[in-house]
Amino acid sequence: MTVFTPRTLLPLCLALGACAGTDKTPTTGIAPPAHWQASTDNRQAQVAADWWRAFGSPELAALIDQARQGSFDLAAGRARVRQASTAAIIAGAPLLPEVKAELSGSYQQLLGDKGFSALDASSDQPRFDTYATGLSASYELDFWGGKRAARDSAVHGLDAARFDQATLELTLLAGVASSYLQVLALDEQRRIAKSNLDNARQVLQLVDARQGAGAATQLELAQQRSLVAGRERALERLHQQAGEARVALAALLGQPVQTLSLKGEKLGALQWPGTGAGLPSELLGRRPDIAAAEARLAAADADVRVARAAMLPSLTLSANLGTGSEQFSDVLRNPYFGVAAGLAAPIFNAGRLDASHQQRQAREEELLANYRAAIVAAFGDVERALLAIDGLDRQRQWQAEELAQAQRAFDLAENRYRAGAETLLTVLETQRSLYQAEDEAVQLRLARLQAAVGLYKALGGGWTLEASQLAERTPG
Repeated sequence: MTVFTPRTLLPLCLALGACAGTDKTPTTGIAPPAHWQASTDNRQAQVAADWWRAFGSPELAALIDQARQGSFDLAAGRARVRQASTAAIIAGAPLLPEVKAELSGSYQQLLGDKGFSALDASSDQPRFDTYATGLSASYELDFWGGKRAARDSAVHGLDAARFDQATLELTLLAGVASSYLQVLALDEQRRIAKSNLDNARQVLQLVDARQGAGAATQLELAQQRSLVAGRERALERLHQQAGEARVALAALLGQPVQTLSLKGEKLGALQWPGTGAGLPSELLGRRPDIAAAEARLAAADADVRVARAAMLPSLTLSANLGTGSEQFSDVLRNPYFGVAAGLAAPIFNAGRLDASHQQRQAREEELLANYRAAIVAAFGDVERALLAIDGLDRQRQWQAEELAQAQRAFDLAENRYRAGAETLLTVLETQRSLYQAEDEAVQLRLARLQAAVGLYKALGGGWTLEASQLAERTPG
């Protein structure tokens, strides 16, 4: 009969480990493009962590501060990070021996007859006391790296939770900025709609007077009244949209809309700073969502190693030091110690361990595809933001000319109508064109400001992988 000791078990485990296969760490296989397709000045992307201050809006900065403090989504994210941190500590604990201290005492007393063999008390000694104390330690040797891989998986999970929190915060702050711009734009559109309504009412008074004097027809009067009604309807629609925008903004701040107080800044007072997009290769270290996808892939790779190690033998060492006595005063006078080693290897488990290994390999393949998708999506986000900025700048140049000519046409048509040299139909058409041009000017300015927000978000909002690595990591 062969007797296994710690000295003989160690070479045996090493020999079995030589037969174990290794899993290759997957690579993305995606090369960043050399440059952006959209036109850009190729300046280095230098996005400040407080990028929202570049818009020159003190109220927006105050709303951002409220969102960071009051958002329940951010609070839930912080709790998830704490959960991941404790999970990393738990996963790293098996890498060190477990030590326990024990103190026990027992009392047996026969109630009748002479007792039986399972009892320490007997007819000769009807009362039996024992007291014992000791230390015990156990440790499973990590020959195959499974426990270290489990710790690594949890640490990568902690990284992913931190990166997810950064992504959540970036998304929230960009949402607050975009919603606030929407509120300002709707306020400006309401001002324009009110101005156009007042102007339409003035024209209605003129048409009514001309109709009373026989210089205008009932048809012209009805047409102008229809235009006034349409302006009234448009203004009510804008009132509704403005209320909905405020509700959406308040929800992002984590408060009811009744407590939302805005000072009423003008959309035209805000500015959009120029931001270089840098090189596509620089983007990979600036996006927290890409870093989170990479961390999950690394955790999945570690999980594959954990599953592979579970298919191999395990060696456990244990030792204990103790003492005991039948008298409490003599409990320290009988010290003893013991050591033990145990080797366990899976033989038959109906394919469970192999299936677990394959399952985690499939999970790794899924996360690899997600990682690649995140990289491609990030490139697309920047491209779309750059295209939007370039296209909107070009549109605004022509729209400014359109607005100026629409205003001139309306002024000329109204003056000629007052003089009786022009028909009301011409006045109505110029009114409609002017209103559309003014409203389009507000929408283009809103779109340009939101495109700047989108570019900041696409570039990572000032987040960098190097900064995240300075965060305290859970020791293993």
